[in-house]
Amino acid sequence: MILQHLSLINFRNYPCLELDLMPGVSIFWGGNAQGKTNLLEAIFFLSTARPAGTTAERDLVNWSIWQEKTSFCRLSARVDDGGSQTRLEILLLLRGGNPPQVRRVVRVNGVVRRAIELVGRLRTVMFSPRDIALIGGEPLLRRRWLDILNAQLSPRYFGSLLHYNRVLSQRNYLLKAIAAQRAAPDELDFWDRELVETGSYLTLQRQRVLQQLAPVTREIHRELTGGREELELLYRPSISPVGEPGDLQEIKQVFRGSLEEGRKREIAQGVSLTGPHRDDLRFRVGGVDMGAYGSRGQQRTIALSLRLGEARFMRQETGKSPVLLLDDVLSELDEERRGQLLKSVLDYRQVLITATELDRFPADFLSRAARFKVEGGRVESLASATNSAY
Repeated sequence: MILQHLSLINFRNYPCLELDLMPGVSIFWGGNAQGKTNLLEAIFFLSTARPAGTTAERDLVNWSIWQEKTSFCRLSARVDDGGSQTRLEILLLLRGGNPPQVRRVVRVNGVVRRAIELVGRLRTVMFSPRDIALIGGEPLLRRRWLDILNAQLSPRYFGSLLHYNRVLSQRNYLLKAIAAQRAAPDELDFWDRELVETGSYLTLQRQRVLQQLAPVTREIHRELTGGREELELLYRPSISPVGEPGDLQEIKQVFRGSLEEGRKREIAQGVSLTGPHRDDLRFRVGGVDMGAYGSRGQQRTIALSLRLGEARFMRQETGKSPVLLLDDVLSELDEERRGQLLKSVLDYRQVLITATELDRFPADFLSRAARFKVEGGRVESLASATNSAY
């Protein structure tokens, strides 16, 4: 899977960009706040239909056009997926208001589609410095990571997740209405069935993926730490116990029982307390929870292991390499771990790396990479400046 061309209009600090890309490693370097991270976030958005991190869609639009009566932001890409080419496009239409309102339009090969029909067309794995929060931050971040991984591999998972979130919203509204005596408790029965049906499938898929991902990530982490650390990934579903991996009927049974047992408490609190929206994932080294007790260096290495494990697992599942997006990945790694990382990324067909300095890369690695200078929302190829900057 290769990203051949990226086009941006009014995205972040890019008024207009047309960028051709080749297989192999591409390094984008320049000072801080010049647009390096924005470039990778644009590709991630085209891949997942979700902004990176917790950014709102309206914040992706170049701030200088907010005062116009009708403003827009356009991202498009041409992707080569083993001989067949696909054109992906996301259009953000900005309307007035405080804060401004955004309407998103998705197109695949020029035809308006739902977001579910875009995700998976360009598979990416993105590492950024904020990924350290995956290890010690809120459970929401870990659930989001797990959902994006599953969604890129399975349209059914993405569709089920969207349906689950709609059911959850309706059920929470009803719980509040029951607490206020504006609805009867038996009205929950329908929403409970929907929650169990969809939520059990999500739990099953998370179980299966983590069961396969754990040994892959453990092996990578062992490589990055020179064999000094053994990493464990521990799935913590709110439906407990969930039974053996692969037993959907048992998950449904336990889920139903949890809802029945906790109904009075949920009505009192006005919120759904059981389901995939309450799951978590923990990381242990030597029996120690790294989210609670790991050093910053340990947490950063685990986050990197997780991303590289995600990429390797995705390649195993699909038979195709995802595009690796590595944002400022070398800044806090020691020389040994930098070497291990750079060696491992050469196994992938396309890798985009950002950096503030080129001297962090070994000379032989630089000689194999395409290099681009990023400055003030412009991207200039160091090999042929006129071909990449507009």
